[in-house]
Amino acid sequence: MLTKRIIPCLDVDAGRVVKGIEFVNLRDAGDPVVLAKFYDGESADELCFLDITASSDSRETVFEMIAQVASQVFIPFAVGGGVRSVADAKKILAAGADKIAINSAAVANPNLISEIAEAIGSQNLILAIDSKKVGEEFAVFTHGGRRNSGLGVVEWARRGEKMGAGEILLTSMDADGTKNGFDIPLTRAVSEALKIPVIASGGAGRAEHFLEVFQKTSADAALAASIFHFKETSIVAIKNFLAENQIPVRITA
Repeated sequence: MLTKRIIPCLDVDAGRVVKGIEFVNLRDAGDPVVLAKFYDGESADELCFLDITASSDSRETVFEMIAQVASQVFIPFAVGGGVRSVADAKKILAAGADKIAINSAAVANPNLISEIAEAIGSQNLILAIDSKKVGEEFAVFTHGGRRNSGLGVVEWARRGEKMGAGEILLTSMDADGTKNGFDIPLTRAVSEALKIPVIASGGAGRAEHFLEVFQKTSADAALAASIFHFKETSIVAIKNFLAENQIPVRITA
């Protein structure tokens, strides 16, 4: 049986890790290189680095910082934010990342998904989707959650899978930073519609929330930020709780 993954996320802005609520009111959470090294030793299964203002500010991802983080970690390391071309993806991998996450640029040019998948392999490509409920529908937002694309989340996720994305990073903007739990209806809808892995993101506040998302949806992984950054709990504590409740996880000695 495949183990469920626990992934800490580094949302980076101006060289610092930040965390907000529903993508706004950001506060400083530390140095990305220091945090990356810490999580590498804390039983994290992977690490996600998102340059959250690269797309909205129309600038490149911070390649030097990626290299610094990569030098400190031995677990798989995914990078997103500001990826607009195959060249960008290759440059990020060359800097030391293991996976690429694309979001806004893929919505603007869906062919980019297949182009990058063909260039670096589907297993190294994550389609990140930021979702916000508009009326009764889950809508795809881009540019750091600032623009409604008009796309439906499940429809877009299916299209991304078909075009070569190897994984979906699904973030609920409504739940983000609230610590009230993952968005179960959203995560269930997307994870049950796809064959590729889905990472649930947004809303984690305690161990029970991780248990709930794994019991009630087909998510393969769960991502969190503030509860780990501000030492409200630990990855080891989350994994021990999950194991006690018969959720398969990787626990290192």
